[in-house]
Formats: sequence, C-alpha cells, structure tokens
Amino acid sequence: MVADFPPTGEVLKMDGTRVHAHQEGVGPDVILLHGAGGNTRDFTFDLMGRLTDRFRVTAFDRPGLGHSDPLHSDGESPFEQAAILEVACGRLGLGPAVLVGHSFGGSVALAWALDYPDRAAALVSLAGAALPWQGGLGPWYEFASTQLGGAVLIPMISAFAPRALAHTTLARIFEPDPVPEGYADHIGIELSLRPASLRANTRQVNGLKPHIRRMAARYDELAMPIEIVHGSADKIVPVEVHSRPLAERVSSVHLTELNGHGHMPHHARPDAAVAAIARAADRAGLAGAA
Repeated sequence: MVADFPPTGEVLKMDGTRVHAHQEGVGPDVILLHGAGGNTRDFTFDLMGRLTDRFRVTAFDRPGLGHSDPLHSDGESPFEQAAILEVACGRLGLGPAVLVGHSFGGSVALAWALDYPDRAAALVSLAGAALPWQGGLGPWYEFASTQLGGAVLIPMISAFAPRALAHTTLARIFEPDPVPEGYADHIGIELSLRPASLRANTRQVNGLKPHIRRMAARYDELAMPIEIVHGSADKIVPVEVHSRPLAERVSSVHLTELNGHGHMPHHARPDAAVAAIARAADRAGLAGAA
C-alpha cells in the first residue's frame, strides 16, 4: 500500500506545490534526480549512503512523482522541472552543486545546467537522455498520455496490474544486470503505480523529444565539467544515441562506458558512479570534495 511508503525527507510547500527532498550528509552539495517513474528511494537504496561521508546530498522527487506534486496535467518539461527544483534549492539553502541525473533525470540535469548555470558547478549523467532519437516510443506511451488513455487505461493498469508484472518491468529496466536484492521492496512500486504518477510519467516521457531538441540546440553553452557513466548494453537509453554523441560534441564531457552493463549503472557499478561524482566535484573545485 502507498501508506507503507511515506516521505522520507522534508516536503517543501511553494505556492501550493509540494516538493519532496531527502537530504543527508555534510560537505559540498550533490543533487540527485531520479529517472522515469521513479522516486528518491532509487537513490536512498544504496548510492546516497556511499556519498554522505563527503557531500551534502539532496535527492528530489521530480514533479508528479514520488511525493512531489505535478505542476500541470500536460507532462512537465525538463525546463519546468528544473525551474521548481531551483526554487526548492533556494528554500533549502543549497549552493553550487554537482547535478546528478539518471535517465529522464539526466535531461532535467541538462536543462537545469542550461537555465541555471550558477547552480550547476558540475553535471553527472547516469545513462541520461541527452539527444533526439529516431522514431517514437510505441503505442503504450502514445495512448496512455492522451486524455482518453489517462482517464481509462491508466486507472485500469493501476487497479488491476499484478505486482508480478511490476517486478517483470523492473527486471527489464535492469537487464542484463540483476535487480539488487531488496530493491523492489525499498523502491515502493505502489508509488509508481498510482494513477496520478502513471499519468505524469507517461506524459513527461511521451513529450520529451521536442524538449530534447531545444536543449541540444544550446549544448554549446555547457562549460561546466560533465561526467557520464553509461552501460554499453543499455537498450532503454542507448549509449550510441545519447552519451557518445554528447561526448563528441561537448569538450567538457568525460565518458565512462561500462562494458556489458545496462540502464542502471549506479546499481550495477556504484563504484563507477561514486568515482564520477567525486571527479566532477574535484574538476569543479568544490571545497572539501576530496
């Protein structure tokens, strides 16, 4: 039940909109942004605990997901998400930070760095979406993101989809890497299967490509250190479509490609993710990062 997965951090209220932030540690600021359909628990499962001995780490539930409110019903763009999270950072008193984004969260980190470069001392993309791709995302996203799909299909999926299907979906997201023991229980699948969360996620993902095009047109503005960690076997956000071309285009990018690993590099190789975040902080000259 959803009640079994309450907020683990502070719920900020800004002009009637709630944003959930989970914060631990002391030191230079690191901000964690989860992927599509996820929440802060993706990071509190393991990665956050590996960082808090040297960083103040803040993980946000992105708008419409976890315990953060949606901004509207049309699928929040990466720019809109970055804007409200920037306000939340001001409320929390955060300074220049290493922005860390996984998957869809990678696109939010890029939009944030473009619109608020003073916040982004450095950026780390964990299998992040960065460049336009060929084709669409398939009939599920196309229909589920419509008004009819949101009114009819989403509630049916939420009410009747067996939890075994959710576990199968998790396995597909992680493959070829295994789902870590205990992850499914920790992440709070019920949070992702709420109708409101399903609607927000499908509309955000289905509407992402035009915003990615807008972002890509501005990538020459990115001057901060950028670290990328991406699995070579990622079928969800393929490295050859996103991270390799970005590394070729932006001179400040350092790409670490994990041979044989999939879409969840921070779980499959947390050591590589931690090393990338530490390198980014060091390259940015954040005090106390070493």
